[in-house]
Amino acid sequence: MTAHVRRTAAVCALGATLAACGSAGDSGTVRPAHAGHAATPSPSASHPPTLTPGPGGLTPVFEHGPRDRGKTVALTFDADMTADEGPRAAAGEHFDNPELIGTLRTLKVPATIFMTGRWADQYPAQARSLGHDPQFEVANHSYSHYAFTPECYGLPTMSPDRMRSDVERAYTSLRKAGVDNPMPYFRFPGGCYDQQALRTLTSVGVTAVQWDVVSGDAFATNADAVARQVMDGVKPGSVVIMHCTRSAAPTTEQVVRTVVPQLRKQGYRFVKVSDLIGETNGHR
Repeated sequence: MTAHVRRTAAVCALGATLAACGSAGDSGTVRPAHAGHAATPSPSASHPPTLTPGPGGLTPVFEHGPRDRGKTVALTFDADMTADEGPRAAAGEHFDNPELIGTLRTLKVPATIFMTGRWADQYPAQARSLGHDPQFEVANHSYSHYAFTPECYGLPTMSPDRMRSDVERAYTSLRKAGVDNPMPYFRFPGGCYDQQALRTLTSVGVTAVQWDVVSGDAFATNADAVARQVMDGVKPGSVVIMHCTRSAAPTTEQVVRTVVPQLRKQGYRFVKVSDLIGETNGHR
């Protein structure tokens, strides 16, 4: 097990709701290299860049952009809420983080938000605001935030016959909330997937988006430690995973305030995932 996977597993072991989990380390896990795929038009009106299916027609997986196309980095934020957490939200638990979004806007940092359908149902005004703000792009993080593989860091497991409908239901919730053009990108809950999951989602036409930098913000209480982990991990073309959930990732807003000026001082430019995929396609 690599150091990256050990660190990821340690973060995931903190809880299931916000599992900032890696996709490596399980024998059945598949991680197709993004460099092996070519561009294909998205079925949406705006035609954001996507990747063609991998070997055997598997859903393609994107982890980071080119390392030699300049200092670009994509900050991504998972807006997590599982299908059964409604009572916790009704009792006052905050699965949103308006302060974080406000800070991103103030600092003029573009970002990609991977949103569960249940989160969009709970916070439709915020989902619509993000979906209508050109600074952000909203992508699919499933409806239920249930795992697509067994033993995914304590998340409830979804049966294979529900996977496609769960992803499609998430798109329905995003559009109902006012996200008119959700991106054709999908992030597996917990980052866990296998060949069966990739095959099942091929017909949905999404590109699965992983990451190469684990921030460690899930359930963290030391913002400085999280910021150091981000700074130590970022390389040109990196995709950083963070979270947009106050109750389970309380330090993220402060982490953003810390790392954004530091990375800009190092010459990094912040982009969306779609920009990195476009750079990858243009690098062929």
